Amino acid sequence: MRTRLTHATALLTTGLLAGAFGYGAANLAPTFHRVPLQMRLEFHTELMKANSISMHLTMAAAAVSCLGLALLTTGRTRRLAGAATALVVGSFAITRLGNVPINHQINRWVSAGPPADYAAILTRWDIFHGLRTGTALLAFGLVIVLALWPVVAGNADDHSGVAQ
Repeated sequence: MRTRLTHATALLTTGLLAGAFGYGAANLAPTFHRVPLQMRLEFHTELMKANSISMHLTMAAAAVSCLGLALLTTGRTRRLAGAATALVVGSFAITRLGNVPINHQINRWVSAGPPADYAAILTRWDIFHGLRTGTALLAFGLVIVLALWPVVAGNADDHSGVAQ
């Protein structure tokens, strides 16, 4: 029962993470490119204030639940849950080392104005966002595979990956 609850938590949290990043990539980022620069900078700054806590908590919950699943299981299940953990940690690292420093620059641009190379910096932000979205989607996909594996394998009662 503990393993199933941990798996359900991993499925929920990786889904939330992939969904949030995916929504940003599919809807927010393209919109950022179609509005006046000052509007983008101001909205981006306010959005990142709101996202700062919720996205970091979502990444932490996804990482902890995937790691918990890896620790509670064996074999293929452990390896896939471990890979999902690494991918979520990758999303976190990309965010903290790539997007967050650029977010701080953007915050300053709202009042001071953007530098001459602002377009290249915003493109880097978009690249980092694409990378973290990809790692989050892959982690979610792995956790889905773990949820469906017994059904795909034709034996819904197969718990061979659960540690005894």
